[in-house]
Amino acid sequence: MPNPAREAKFITRARRNKLNPPNSESFDSKTRQKQKPQNTRLHPKPRKPIPFISDLKQIHSPLESLTLFHQYRENGFKHDYPSYSSLIYKLAKTQNFEEIEPLLDFIKRRGIRCRDTMFIALIEHYAKRGLIDRSIEVFYELGRGFNCDETLQCLNTLMNAMVSNGRFGDAVGLFGRCKEMGFRPNSVTYNVIMKGWLAKCEFGEAQKVFDEMLEREVRPSVVSYNSLIGFLCKKGEVEKAMGLLDEMTKKGTQSNAVTYALLMEGLCSLGKHKEAKKLMFDMEYRGCKPRMVNFGVLMSDLGKRGMIDEAKALLLEMKKMRMKPDVVIYNILINYLCKEGRPEEAYKILVDMQLKRCKPNAASYRMLVDGLCKAGEFERGVGVLNAMLLSRHCPRLETFCSLVIGLCKSGKVDDASFVLEEMEKRNMKFQCDDWQSLISYTCANEVGGELLRDLALPSS
Repeated sequence: MPNPAREAKFITRARRNKLNPPNSESFDSKTRQKQKPQNTRLHPKPRKPIPFISDLKQIHSPLESLTLFHQYRENGFKHDYPSYSSLIYKLAKTQNFEEIEPLLDFIKRRGIRCRDTMFIALIEHYAKRGLIDRSIEVFYELGRGFNCDETLQCLNTLMNAMVSNGRFGDAVGLFGRCKEMGFRPNSVTYNVIMKGWLAKCEFGEAQKVFDEMLEREVRPSVVSYNSLIGFLCKKGEVEKAMGLLDEMTKKGTQSNAVTYALLMEGLCSLGKHKEAKKLMFDMEYRGCKPRMVNFGVLMSDLGKRGMIDEAKALLLEMKKMRMKPDVVIYNILINYLCKEGRPEEAYKILVDMQLKRCKPNAASYRMLVDGLCKAGEFERGVGVLNAMLLSRHCPRLETFCSLVIGLCKSGKVDDASFVLEEMEKRNMKFQCDDWQSLISYTCANEVGGELLRDLALPSS
């Protein structure tokens, strides 16, 4: 039913607005205030996944990766920077540098535009393999051979690689030529040079570099302070390191969990475990919450002193603080339990961490397999080895050899053959000393000839 009174009210209001129209400016401004600001920015459409890269992620073998690359090209797919960089990353991680060179030559010839991130990774991986000269060549080819500009990040990476490979003098030379090359050093650049001086135990020189940062108005980062604090703590000069902590706080640089971990390590090295623990609980009052690394310092110190149960008790402290232990924390317990001759307990820790959805890494498995071998638990060791291989991790050569010899001595020829076959797949060979030990044992046993023949077959 229509409401006459309501209709009359709307008619009266309409007439009033007609005679006295509202101020358009104020009306518009009020309307704008009421309206929610619209984001006029155009959101870029999500990039379509590149089929080759999607397939490459599913492959773990470097040779299969190359085969896939060539198959795509034969089928008419035009590879561009994303394809080349993804393949080069994979090959560099597995140290297949011989396969990388033809790809780099092709990129160079075609003038494909590249990002510096690919070359930063290459410089790092070459350096890790000890091919520092190749790292230097790659850097100097940027902007000349390759269609990619030299960047300060590339320079910092190369300088760091030089320091790590004992070429500190060359790093200092590059540092001195920064201006000539068109770079203004940042805190990372200075940190690398400080790292080099500290590696030579030249704290005074590192301090000079630090002072130069301040003079050139380059603000030191927390890493700059941590480098100096860590060095002082290793030398037992914890009080001096605490002074640097106070200084960085006054100058507005916020300390982090690593800062306190370094100080805690210094205290623990002086036998001051209680003081280190107190510092961890006091750090929150300084605006920094305890992290895994801080608990790790305390657990490692307890483990070194054989106080494994006390170290395990720290897990409860972490639980109270609603912190979930990570793989590093679990590895500390596995390591010291194995060193104490308690591999069964270490095995339980491995199982427990998996139940709590913490994925073991290569170190977790390696320490446990080594611990089981030392305790003579070779069959259990093979079980852990199998789990390790299924997780795509690989033991050290020493671990493989120890398992083979131990299994042979236990008369487990089939298991020993399995381990030897896995070694062969990874191109890992018995060393002369290991063969000598094995032959010495088998010659003293009735089944020696059969055992050696079974072991030799997989590698023939």
